[in-house]
Amino acid sequence: MPSDDLEAALDGVISRFNLGEYEITAYLAVLQHGELTASEIAERTDIPQPRVYDTVRSLGDVGLVELKESRPMKVIAIDPREAFGDIQESLDELVDDLSARYTAPAREPEAVSLVKSRPTILRYLEDIIDAAEYELLLSLTPALLDRFEDRLQRRRESGIATEILLSPAADAPDPDTFDYDAVATTVKGRRGITTPVVAVADGNYSMYATRESVRGAPDRYGVIFNRSELGFLVSGFLNTVLWTTAETIATADTGLPFPRRYGTIRRCVSDLEELDGVFYATIEGRNVVTGDDWVVEGQVGEVSFGTNREVATLVVETEDGPIDVGGQVAAYEDIEAYEIRVGRDAPPSV
Repeated sequence: MPSDDLEAALDGVISRFNLGEYEITAYLAVLQHGELTASEIAERTDIPQPRVYDTVRSLGDVGLVELKESRPMKVIAIDPREAFGDIQESLDELVDDLSARYTAPAREPEAVSLVKSRPTILRYLEDIIDAAEYELLLSLTPALLDRFEDRLQRRRESGIATEILLSPAADAPDPDTFDYDAVATTVKGRRGITTPVVAVADGNYSMYATRESVRGAPDRYGVIFNRSELGFLVSGFLNTVLWTTAETIATADTGLPFPRRYGTIRRCVSDLEELDGVFYATIEGRNVVTGDDWVVEGQVGEVSFGTNREVATLVVETEDGPIDVGGQVAAYEDIEAYEIRVGRDAPPSV
């Protein structure tokens, strides 16, 4: 399409949808009732009576309603499939032409990004879900669970260990009718609407977003930690504050083969506490005292949780003696673990 024609088509589509607050309110009211008078529109909406006539005439001018000039004047709904049919065809053509001109920007990954657009937040949430190689921790609303159900099911089928926290718990699907096992290994519910939306892939690619930002509120935000060491803030918050104050909705035997990989010590200890037998671990991390990179290998000794499961203990028996393993920002343990690998017969190779 030539440039002049493309600009005209774009202007036409934008103009057609350039509806103000009153026009949108009146249009939805008429759609719901099928036919209303001007007085009835004023009674059912917050549109001032003097503005109703101008408002509905604007809707009539763009073909969204039919005006019957009677006493009183009647505003009649038009089937949206008829009203928007020509626009849909024009829009399809327009999108094809615009796509032909589109050049994808080169997006360099940033360690920390602040995002405010709802579509951008949802895009990052989708990307984190897809990026997980072995572990996915999520705090979602029931609506987001519904939105990403198919994607989560594919991740589960590919062997990703997935834990989901839903809030408000009262709105979570009934486990008798919803197949939680198909989307997660463990699902918990948390009371109320104060819980943020959080996603962590493999302990290092993470997102924190207020619920308001996910709904599209302009003054709210989300923070993305892409392979940033600051991502432990999100992971730690989800594991110690949110997860420990939620109630289990559904859980299943992971059925995952060994060796297994863990990005969080809590999930590793939780698994090992429930399994019998001898286990061996390989820990990639750094020495808490010196800060040097460190790989620890040996048989798993003690595994346990402290009060309220807020402190996880993992001890690996090495040739040089027992090594206490801590999560990110560990201080009292010997090693701050970045990634934990657990096997049945020998320490897994890195």
